[in-house]
Amino acid sequence: MSKRITSQDVADLAGVSRTTVSFVLNNEKRFAIRPETAEKVRAAAKQLGYYPNASARALASNQTKTIGLILSRAPQYIASDPFLPQILGGLLDVLKQNRQGLLLEWVEPGQQLETYLELTRAHHIDGMILMTPRLDDSGIRALEEAEIPVVLMGSIPDSTLHSVDVDNLGAAETAVNHLIGLGHTKIACITNAALPYTSSSQRLEGYKQALRNANLDFDENLVWQADFDMQSGYEVTKALISAGHEFTAIFVASDNVALGAYAALREAGLAIPADVSVVGFDDIPSSSYIQPALTTIRMPAHEIAGQSYNLLMRLMKRDFPQERAISLPTDLVLRQSTRSLKG
Repeated sequence: MSKRITSQDVADLAGVSRTTVSFVLNNEKRFAIRPETAEKVRAAAKQLGYYPNASARALASNQTKTIGLILSRAPQYIASDPFLPQILGGLLDVLKQNRQGLLLEWVEPGQQLETYLELTRAHHIDGMILMTPRLDDSGIRALEEAEIPVVLMGSIPDSTLHSVDVDNLGAAETAVNHLIGLGHTKIACITNAALPYTSSSQRLEGYKQALRNANLDFDENLVWQADFDMQSGYEVTKALISAGHEFTAIFVASDNVALGAYAALREAGLAIPADVSVVGFDDIPSSSYIQPALTTIRMPAHEIAGQSYNLLMRLMKRDFPQERAISLPTDLVLRQSTRSLKG
């Protein structure tokens, strides 16, 4: 069995101390190492095929070079969420550029406080991004008081945590205004998730605001709550149809949920958009390929991920922006799933 190469072997070959080897190979900037010495260390490490492990890097810099992405939902919903890969893709792009790792963790409602405390106390990560926060999250207060930097990918009203989000209320209002502009007055709403999720309650409020502004009555019988995935969209749309309440359009606050709604409408013999117009939210990749292609609100997933990362890096450097909330724009993408009822 060949002998494992250590930092001492690199130090001996380069004629320097192990500390110098650690500082050079871990890009530690706190101490000035002469360029010729650093080059000798790198050459020795390359010759011996030595790479510092993660534990050594953490000890040398007092950082793990890892950030945490915390998902506040159950695993079955994470696996079926086509929006998440877009967020992960945006994060992984910037993490690779900065030679950092990602710890992916999930937490179910009711378990937030314990999970957050474990993550912040175990020192496995340098900072945390919390995705899709909930209004009833009992651990938010603990995160506000924690020493570890935290960014919300989403928002919590009155929280002191920094956040990156879109104007969910305004975007939902835009989506419903599109349907109203086409002459629809009986518009159902299927939420993207349970209302304790901030995005869900905000999008529902945008739906209500559009109705108010158009002097249309709000009918609670036309509002149904889904649960992130296609199956829930299918089930609640079936229930909506079975309830017998009149509607000519549906605002579905998640494209993934809308895919299930499509299936339920077709099963009931209702054509899209001839019988029912549908507008979604997110603009996941499949939205432009289903038939008919889905009119939806485009979420800037990569920009949300990049801005969340950049904000977290600022907080990790103790650079605290005065403005705590970053709000990114959305766009209404017009496709073939809606039709006009006007003459």
